[in-house]
Amino acid sequence: MISRIYRSYIDSFSDLRKEVWLLAFITFINRAGTMVIPFLSLYLTKSRGFSLEQVGWILTFFGLGSVAGSWLGGKLVDTIGHYKTMTGSLILSSVLFVLLQFPTTFWGICAGIFLVMMVADMFRPAVFVAISAYSKPENRTRSVTLIRLAINLGFSAGPALGGLIIATSGYSGLFWVDGITCLAAGLLLLKLLHPKKAIENKREENLNPLGVMSDRPYLLFIVSMILFGFIFIQYFSTMPLYYAQSFKMSEFEIGLLLGMNGFLIFLLEMPLIKYLEGRKFNPISLMVWGTALVGISFLLVNLSGLIGILIVGMIFLTIGEMIAFPFSNTFALKRAERGKQGSYMALYSIAFSISHIFGHNSGMQLIENFGYEFTWYTMVFLAILACALLVWLKITIRKEAISSPPN
Repeated sequence: MISRIYRSYIDSFSDLRKEVWLLAFITFINRAGTMVIPFLSLYLTKSRGFSLEQVGWILTFFGLGSVAGSWLGGKLVDTIGHYKTMTGSLILSSVLFVLLQFPTTFWGICAGIFLVMMVADMFRPAVFVAISAYSKPENRTRSVTLIRLAINLGFSAGPALGGLIIATSGYSGLFWVDGITCLAAGLLLLKLLHPKKAIENKREENLNPLGVMSDRPYLLFIVSMILFGFIFIQYFSTMPLYYAQSFKMSEFEIGLLLGMNGFLIFLLEMPLIKYLEGRKFNPISLMVWGTALVGISFLLVNLSGLIGILIVGMIFLTIGEMIAFPFSNTFALKRAERGKQGSYMALYSIAFSISHIFGHNSGMQLIENFGYEFTWYTMVFLAILACALLVWLKITIRKEAISSPPN
């Protein structure tokens, strides 16, 4: 029984091209090396002496830099290609991460964090297009899942290593290690992932690319993703406050509960995606189910005061995330074939950047003014709205397919 489960797990990683594995490895190094980000608030308050209000504004510039970087990355992908965009982002951000330790004024740090995030997040639309270039069409969703797995592992390893670096050499060491790891990832990309290796997967040239802003079904999809991201990020900003204030959980217990999310993703996401791919489900239908499960997780928390319901809620959230993210990414990549891929994937990245800009602060304001119960019901309502938009998208896509002339 155990050997059969093990073989099934290993088989879920089969048939992925070597280039996709290399891309995942480079992404892991990059994300594990981005250790400044989890400790940014602590650095700004403890080391630089800024108030919480000032930190809030600095984090706003963090989000704005992410939006600008995603947009710029998409433009560069369409102009110079994903390979040069990713390499330039990694190497230039390695320098900027090192330099970020030197500004001391409020506006200097705002400008520095905006610039760092703008350059670093140029990588995001480029890596999505790279997945499309290097993976077989039938394995695209699992290729996306492998990259997500690399990102999750990187974000898990990064804070642990970052805490050790701070304890031994202070925050300055953190900036230097961030810079070195970004540089290492860029050099590995130069060495191992030359675009010639993607020629066999190159799609037919689109002689009349559709502008992303004129693709109404895709814009409908983006709005639904902004809502999904808005709901999802509450689990990593406002929900931990709920754990601590309503259930008196310690930081260690909260860490274990949040860590369960990453562990379940590592253990189950790839086999789950392989299973769903094999059943040929409609990707939009799967996005609806994923979004609904995330919404249900908030409903469950409101319906019971037992601490065990928090674990059940986290399981629902994780399963919803495992379904919604990979298939939404695959939908975006497929739709991007109608136009300029960089612009399409940039808008997809920007959707989640917008969620970060408004989601954390809005969640905090709702809790402050109306309490946790009202806030969680608001998230349920937004999940229903996102599902409704996705159902509308599915109907729109179906009508589009019927009205399109045959090839």
